[in-house]
Amino acid sequence: MGAHRATEHDGDDVTETTPDDETRRNPGAPDLAADTAVAATAGERTRSMAAPGTERPPLPGMEDTTNRGVDRGVIIGQGLAALARWSVRGIVVVLALAGFLYLLGRVWVGVFPLVLALLVTTVLWPPTAWLRRHGVPAALSAIIVLLGSLAVFAGVIAAIAPSLVDQSGEVASAASGGLTELQDRLGAPPFNVDSTTVDELVSQAQEWLRARSGDIASGVFTGVSVVGNALVTLALVLVLVFFFLKDGPNFLPFVRRVSGRTAGRHLTEVSVRSWNTLSGFIRTQAIVSAVDAVLIGTGLVVMQVPLAFALAVLTFFGGFVPIIGAVTAGALAVLVALVSQGLTTALVVLAIVLAVQQLEGNVLQPLLQGRSMQLHAGVILLAVAAGSTLFGIVGAFLAVPVIATVAVVMRYISEQVDLRTGDLHADEVPVATKDGEISARQGELAAAGYVDQPDATTLAEELTSAREAQDEGRRGRSGVGSRLARTVRSARAAWREDESRAGSGASS
Repeated sequence: MGAHRATEHDGDDVTETTPDDETRRNPGAPDLAADTAVAATAGERTRSMAAPGTERPPLPGMEDTTNRGVDRGVIIGQGLAALARWSVRGIVVVLALAGFLYLLGRVWVGVFPLVLALLVTTVLWPPTAWLRRHGVPAALSAIIVLLGSLAVFAGVIAAIAPSLVDQSGEVASAASGGLTELQDRLGAPPFNVDSTTVDELVSQAQEWLRARSGDIASGVFTGVSVVGNALVTLALVLVLVFFFLKDGPNFLPFVRRVSGRTAGRHLTEVSVRSWNTLSGFIRTQAIVSAVDAVLIGTGLVVMQVPLAFALAVLTFFGGFVPIIGAVTAGALAVLVALVSQGLTTALVVLAIVLAVQQLEGNVLQPLLQGRSMQLHAGVILLAVAAGSTLFGIVGAFLAVPVIATVAVVMRYISEQVDLRTGDLHADEVPVATKDGEISARQGELAAAGYVDQPDATTLAEELTSAREAQDEGRRGRSGVGSRLARTVRSARAAWREDESRAGSGASS
């Protein structure tokens, strides 16, 4: 019956009374329980007779809802507004990136030699810097190093040439013998292909070649054009490398003069970090290619395959072109083994090449490059796959340096943000230059300017505010209970006083 309870605080005693208790103790008191029951029965009867969907709430204007705090529409609207702002920013960034890639494609003929020259300069700069530290003029040191590197390359080619001349005849005769053996095997069971059929196949192949002589000629001219472009690109790369070696240290001061003091410091730090990362990439790739060349060359020597040294050197240079270079060098090694030593040796060489390539792709390259460039192995593999898919061999070769440079820039931006939020101190930043140290100090000092902003709160301040709000809520709930108890006691005291006055009036 009694659904409404009143709490009475008398000193330390707490008692709960219901409308039924008041009625039994005071027969003259109104029967609140009965009135409540009658009202509930009438409300149920009214709702049962109403049409579906037209039931009125128990009290007019007091719909039953779970949203008793701030209107959910306000919160959702603010969230959608923030999402819209970030979406517009993301669209602007994507459009800017698309425009940059479009312009890069238009000027790629000039950008590609520049990128290659930078990569070559990272290899040749250490000996150049050593010569300059020992008093050799800049131009002379650049010429010495550049000519010395060309001499080393020419020496390697000269070392390969004798073995090519001496063993090429052996390989050619072995290939001829292999073709003769193949023809004999085709004539034996279970193939049973006679010499007439083979001659017809050869004639058909000759007719196919004659029919497509025009395409072949155009392909030859295209190949000549490609070779010509490659020679021009090579000459341009050599010229750029010379100027980079000679005037490279003057580049960063020029950037600081043009961009200004603050921006120049950031650009200097990022440029030096990117340079160090590219140098680490070239060194790591050279180590990986050398391991491939040694292992595959050793396998070829053990299997007594001709041109083992030449194939090992080709494997080393092919290792600088991811995927395509290793596959081409390995396929050539298997082909030489097939025509010179037979099918069994070719299968063994194929197994060696596959094992070495698996070691390179899954262990050496991700491990060494991930350590030198601070990139995860999965990121490197995805970068090579995306670069080769979008831009072919050139994309596969440049994918890792590009993604490493992007990672350097993103890491530097993250450091600057952490300095301004107070999560990082200048002493904890691994700087590469004095300008980077100054920028880190300025970033830490700039953190004080963000503290006064309305939305800029630290984690400690948020936790303190949450605790204060929780304590305030507890005090508010306890205050409501106390006020309710005082109201009930005051009402009961007034009612008793009225009863006593009525009784005294009746007795008089």
